Amino acid sequence: MQNPQGQIVSMSTDRSHRQVVVEVESVVVCERCKSGKGCGAGLLGQRSGDRRIDATVADNLEVRNGDLVSIVLEPRNVLRAAIIVYGYPLSGAVLAAYVAYAAELGDIAGAFAALFGLVAGILIAKVRLRNKRCLRDFTPVVVDRLSAASD
Repeated sequence: MQNPQGQIVSMSTDRSHRQVVVEVESVVVCERCKSGKGCGAGLLGQRSGDRRIDATVADNLEVRNGDLVSIVLEPRNVLRAAIIVYGYPLSGAVLAAYVAYAAELGDIAGAFAALFGLVAGILIAKVRLRNKRCLRDFTPVVVDRLSAASD
């Protein structure tokens, strides 16, 4: 899949990173995703138009407002985010249901235990995602300047 491209619309600098807002066209480039047979981005990317996303600029890259850039989110970070968002709640529900089953509490108690495990997994995922290091890992990075802003 080709990295998304967009135009920088604003820039800011915090203590350690340069942040930019990049306007990207929400078009799915991957043919598998377009057909609904890929990772699911095709289902989410059906709407057309532009959207703005926050990104960090790679350390060795010089960019300015109006530049056309390429952005990337590492595949391993996409997988990690999916595990946190989907895996934690699902694991919590399955584990709690199994405990209720092993304790022979019955079907209704098992259903409530699964619901409790699901909610607990969601809360754990929210806490994990609020961690600054975790958020930094899941922020897209500007990796290439494709063309300079026209003055």
